[in-house]
Amino acid sequence: MSELTNEQKDILGEIANISMGNAATNLSMMVNQPVNITTPGVSIINRSEALDDYEKTCIFVQIHYVKGLDGNNVFILQQPDVISITDLMMGGDGTNNQGEVNDLHLSAISESMNQMMGASATSLAALLDRMVDISPPEVCKIDVDSVKTFEKIFSSSQDKFVKVAFKMDIGDLIHSTMVQLYPISFAVEMVEKFTLKKKNGQI
Repeated sequence: MSELTNEQKDILGEIANISMGNAATNLSMMVNQPVNITTPGVSIINRSEALDDYEKTCIFVQIHYVKGLDGNNVFILQQPDVISITDLMMGGDGTNNQGEVNDLHLSAISESMNQMMGASATSLAALLDRMVDISPPEVCKIDVDSVKTFEKIFSSSQDKFVKVAFKMDIGDLIHSTMVQLYPISFAVEMVEKFTLKKKNGQI
């Protein structure tokens, strides 16, 4: 299968909305700021289009599902947003977002994404009625002009992915987009399990 129906996309949006709502709550506690994540947009893209929304250098965070689901969460964040989130986590006001991302920033964003996706995995486990566990995040800084680097990091033989894009606001400081990418087969499996559970009145 290389495409999804509109109904399947709507259901994926609903699943993502529920799980990322919990993730936003978790991040809000870490940065002591309100975090708002909009209703996600769901589309099918080619692997080479994954970085089209971004400019310059990005921070790439990949988290694998290691139990319960088969797929990856990939977050692509702009460099100033990573610096600002780190500042907030360390008790700052988040306005300091200049300079280059260093090991401290990578460590902080790794921890925040780990906490967010841990909350999301817990939510998905409840939705799909199974144990869901995630790997520790793999974090690196990439130049978006280097698609080969991206392809090497996002190890998969497939060329088409489901892209779930969220607008994420942290207070008045950060207005960013977070992207999840996963194989179409993984998306279809989630839709089927969620639909069955909903039909049985369990959601």
